[in-house]
Amino acid sequence: MDEEILNALLKRAKGYSYKEVQEEYAVKDDGEIALTKRKVLEKYCPPDSGALKTYIELSGDTDVSELSDEELEQEKMRLLKELEKQEVEKSNAERKGSERRKNKGEKDV
Repeated sequence: MDEEILNALLKRAKGYSYKEVQEEYAVKDDGEIALTKRKVLEKYCPPDSGALKTYIELSGDTDVSELSDEELEQEKMRLLKELEKQEVEKSNAERKGSERRKNKGEKDV
């Protein structure tokens, strides 16, 4: 199975935050278009149990249709804990990389 698809399903199953940019433009007297207002909103897409079910079906050899609601909930919690662990590890690695760049006098972009 395509890893990119599985990652997207996992992200949707877990829920995620994203930024939405809203921009307003106006026409100046000289006919030039200028940006007058720019707003960046932080939005949240909640977890989707359908995406979780699809992810489980595609990524494993477990037949999800045979699992009880309780077993599905347990699998969901297990996957969420695993994801949280991966995010902490990723965050720690990024922080260490940022600290190394700062020690070398480089700036984060």
